[in-house]
Amino acid sequence: MKIALIGYGKMGKMIETAALDRGHKITLVIDPFVSDVQPVSGAVLLGSFPSTADDAGNPDLFIEFTQAKTAPDNIKAAAALGIPIVCGTTAWFEKLPEVTAAIEKAGTALLWASNFSLGVNLFYRIAGYAAALADPFAEYDVGGIEVHHRKKADSPSGTAKTLIEQVLAVMKRKNKVLWGEPAGGLLAEDTIHYASQRCGSVPGTHSLFFDSPADTIEIIHTARSREGFASGAVIAAEWLAGSEGGELRRGVFTMDDVLKDILP
Repeated sequence: MKIALIGYGKMGKMIETAALDRGHKITLVIDPFVSDVQPVSGAVLLGSFPSTADDAGNPDLFIEFTQAKTAPDNIKAAAALGIPIVCGTTAWFEKLPEVTAAIEKAGTALLWASNFSLGVNLFYRIAGYAAALADPFAEYDVGGIEVHHRKKADSPSGTAKTLIEQVLAVMKRKNKVLWGEPAGGLLAEDTIHYASQRCGSVPGTHSLFFDSPADTIEIIHTARSREGFASGAVIAAEWLAGSEGGELRRGVFTMDDVLKDILP
């Protein structure tokens, strides 16, 4: 598979390594901030988006890890070239409707996720199952905390938002989430409090706990490095570029669609 990378920061470099390890070829890297860096793969480096698919080297797809302010335009630019894209940038999802419209108009594909780590996506499912089990027992309240390195731009993390979406989807007695501090220290019974902490170089830790007067049940996902995110993004790219019923996938997908094909 021929892959073009959008963004050549820490994640872009890890995705390059993961893709090469899985036998793929990196044909193009787009990043206006690394003009003096030669990609390890030997790929062509551009400082701006190419105007045609030929100029992009006709890749099978793009993998995008940049910033929230640039991701929607990058996705629409890929759609304009008719090339599918995998996007791992977070904090832009309020623009998903307009991005979806661009993808559908172009007849191409987007696969996005708040976190591409296979472990995190399994964690989502475990959390949803645990929340459904706890819901009938009012003595078990639910909450959690996420911890990331101090340079992380968004708070709460996109992973935390997706995690709580999984919980709220199955808990009848919870219908809101509070990301900040409770006003006056008071928290409504129908509200989940989920906190954020920024410290040091932590790649990412997310916890969810169910607490009663008698005991606490806690589930935790701890990332040791960003390599899990990179390999998951490449696996997602392989799925998106694969065929379904003899036709290339078209439309907007998430990592959940990938797991549906993998898990029983």
